[in-house]
Amino acid sequence: MTCKVLIGGYYDGYFSPQSTYSTQVASTIAQGKRAHTYIYAQFSSNAEADSMLNYYLPKVQTPKGSIVALDVESGNPNTASVKYALDKVQAAGYTPVLYGYKSFLTAHLDLASIAKAYPLWMAEYPNYNVTTSPNYNYFPSFDNIHLFQFTSTYKAGGLDGDVDLTGITDDGYKGTTTASTGGIAVKTTTSTPAVKAGQQANNTPKSSIVVNDTVKVNFSASKWTTGELIPSWVKGKSYKVAQVSGNNVLLAGISSWINKSNVEILLTTSSVAKIAAPSSIGYYTVQAGDTLGGIAAKYGTSYQNLASLNEIGSPYLIIPGERLKVSGSVSHVYVVKSGDTLGAIASKLNTSVSSLKSKNSI
Repeated sequence: MTCKVLIGGYYDGYFSPQSTYSTQVASTIAQGKRAHTYIYAQFSSNAEADSMLNYYLPKVQTPKGSIVALDVESGNPNTASVKYALDKVQAAGYTPVLYGYKSFLTAHLDLASIAKAYPLWMAEYPNYNVTTSPNYNYFPSFDNIHLFQFTSTYKAGGLDGDVDLTGITDDGYKGTTTASTGGIAVKTTTSTPAVKAGQQANNTPKSSIVVNDTVKVNFSASKWTTGELIPSWVKGKSYKVAQVSGNNVLLAGISSWINKSNVEILLTTSSVAKIAAPSSIGYYTVQAGDTLGGIAAKYGTSYQNLASLNEIGSPYLIIPGERLKVSGSVSHVYVVKSGDTLGAIASKLNTSVSSLKSKNSI
């Protein structure tokens, strides 16, 4: 099985790194699955492609040869810059893939020329209903499609469902082996701190679970240690271990005891420090008409903090083309499509429905 993990977004100069990227890669490896990386990529020049990839490529935690997909579905991309970016991904030793929706990509790019050089990952589906098998009536036929995303709601709450048509998700991996605990473990072509953390969790016996380890409740689990039924919304979710008592663990946040046989280890306490989230510092390229206050507002900070971070004194002058250090997370702008729901949009942007309502005064 395969899981694609968002490393972050780039929005015409603004960075929005995904703080949980490394732990998600580790958790995927811990479950014996192949992890691949994608970047939400909104850019329109070679200079922006360089800015985006110089920042994100050194932070990739999936193995060399694995997929690094550029998710191009907004903004004003152009063919030359997209090819340039895919070239750069390939030169870094990863499998470059262009992800998106056929209607958007064909409207903005010479997709046929890109498809001659690079594999495509195409998404198309009729609605956001829970869908567990592909509907090929919506297959976006085109040359060189390697992956078909047939839903963004594989299960309630949102999860992408994809079909690997060519075996491309094997890139970066060397098959599977049996972990010391008896489960399936993936073998990678190269290692990273997140891969090592995932393999360590995969090889840790459940008898060795300690406080602050992260575990996932198995879908096969039926009852708490008290004999009460485990609700479906708990299954498949991850929790920190608050206490350990013999063969049982207390799950933090929901204060429920469960037998160790009903959980799977995703992260061990000893490995968390090795894959601590990278600094939230990113870079923004100053555009014509920008002001320090305007840039600060986009990142939820003050112009004084931004000035201090970049050692800029009064009168706080900035020059187009200058690269500024920025921290915090940029606000996303999402264009609503026919059939969208708040739940589906929230899932795509890794936020909650309540947060969307609050930020958009709904």
